[in-house]
Amino acid sequence: MDAAQSFWATPGGWTLITVLQILAVLGWLLISLAFFMYGDRKIWAGVQMRKGPNVVGPFGLLQSFADLLKFILKEIIIPDGADKTVFLLAPILTFALALVGWAVIPLAPGWVVSDINVGVLYLFAISSLGVYGIIMGGWASNSKYPFLGSLRSAAQMVSYEVSIGFVIITVILLSGTMNLNHIVLKQAGGFWNWNVFGGGLHNLPIALVMIPMSVIFFISALAETNRPPFDLPEAESELVAGYQVEYSSSPFLLFMIGELANIILMCAMISILFFGGWQAPLDLAFVREWSPTAQSFYGFMWLFIKILFFFFLFAMVKAIVPRYRYDQLMRLGWKVFLPISLVAVILVAGWRVFGQGVA
Repeated sequence: MDAAQSFWATPGGWTLITVLQILAVLGWLLISLAFFMYGDRKIWAGVQMRKGPNVVGPFGLLQSFADLLKFILKEIIIPDGADKTVFLLAPILTFALALVGWAVIPLAPGWVVSDINVGVLYLFAISSLGVYGIIMGGWASNSKYPFLGSLRSAAQMVSYEVSIGFVIITVILLSGTMNLNHIVLKQAGGFWNWNVFGGGLHNLPIALVMIPMSVIFFISALAETNRPPFDLPEAESELVAGYQVEYSSSPFLLFMIGELANIILMCAMISILFFGGWQAPLDLAFVREWSPTAQSFYGFMWLFIKILFFFFLFAMVKAIVPRYRYDQLMRLGWKVFLPISLVAVILVAGWRVFGQGVA
């Protein structure tokens, strides 16, 4: 027993357990993405009174795996005038950046690959790098349609990252930390302690600010991930398919997986920052008597339920909201969300200093 404990304390043991943690998170995420894609298509079909995927496997559950096989077996076609190195590097970069953001996401008590004190800052850095993969893909294709789509995407992502940043600052001010695990822990005790309601009954008046902030974060997340009604970079009526129009086979698949992984990451971020993360809506006394492993699974169940709920909202918005014009998209980001989030930062900071929020 002592020998085993001493091995895990060595650099080799630490590396092995970290690699196993990364593989566990990636395995869960990639398998979940297949069913999230299936759910997205079924929800869209249900709104339009269609059946959706229903042939491959029971109830069509294996449709995403059939699509995966199709993409892998198809030929990779690279345009003659394309920069081949950058053309192939772009989807790999997009895919990799979409996955490394999950390193700081606390999935349950004790379930986080890297519990760093600047987790929010880390996610800011990773999300700001994500635009490079799209710009590289559009530029390397040597075609005006992908290039215009990539420029649209760059402008759109940068515009809404500003609003998302100020919204997250309000959460940091309430929690007093940039560690995502600590942000979740500070929301323990019941749903009234969630940040969306001000982080406790003593902060209840600030819920008038935090509820709109959660809505702005959700809408900005739609724009940040190029989801309808903000899917202007791939507006098929104008730009064929945007920055990915020249892609096929597995490079196209990497773009799609990266985009979907970012969507699920945003659903997890909304849950963690505003809705308690893996904290249950009601703090049940008997749960605290369970073993740490059972409590971790219980917490993971609640986080997954919240992710499913917000993904359902993402899918419903895609199905029922018409696409914005580009000028409307930019006006919403710069003239509506940015001023409102700036005022919210000032109000929350004032409450923390002068109001009842000083705990």
